[in-house]
Amino acid sequence: MPTRVLAAAVALLLAASLTACASAGSGPGADAGGDGIPAPVPAGDVVGQGTVLQQGDADAEFCIGAVAESYPPQCGGMPMPEWTFPEGTYEEASGVTWGSYAIIGRWDGEAFAVTGEVVPLALYSPLAEFDERLEEANAGEGDEATLTAIQDELSGFGDDSVLSSWQQNGYLFVQVRYDDGTVQEWMDARYGPALVAVQSALLDA
Repeated sequence: MPTRVLAAAVALLLAASLTACASAGSGPGADAGGDGIPAPVPAGDVVGQGTVLQQGDADAEFCIGAVAESYPPQCGGMPMPEWTFPEGTYEEASGVTWGSYAIIGRWDGEAFAVTGEVVPLALYSPLAEFDERLEEANAGEGDEATLTAIQDELSGFGDDSVLSSWQQNGYLFVQVRYDDGTVQEWMDARYGPALVAVQSALLDA
């Protein structure tokens, strides 16, 4: 085979090899079926803990994520068009009404509807749940640089189903509105196992 033809063949083989490696790789930017974090919808009732806040005559919102510690507080959450504050469980200031509750309801991807108990958080005693990934013996495999890169990419999606994220015990913990396992599978496929630990704020009732 002439030298020029042989060199071209080697170059084509090398390019194909590099392409295959890139498509099989994981980490920030890896393709897992398209950008966008999955947002599964619960099949049944869920229980959520957070702040219900209503500004004036607007629909109330159920905030299960961060709440600004101002007075009155500020937050954005799931719309609750049919909400009524239980007597003696809320505060009012500057046209804002709010209270903190554990609520059994239904999230349909658009709004949250109360279907069961509404309990002020001060009186709520949930069953203790511990994430075993917080134990030192079950540490993840991420270093700070890797987890920070993943955290930055997730933030760049601008997805409102992600409520918070933090690094701990070799994992990037990511709290989402709801996960039935779909979000965890997506994270594992995109970034690799033992790096992202997904926690669901809404729990199946």
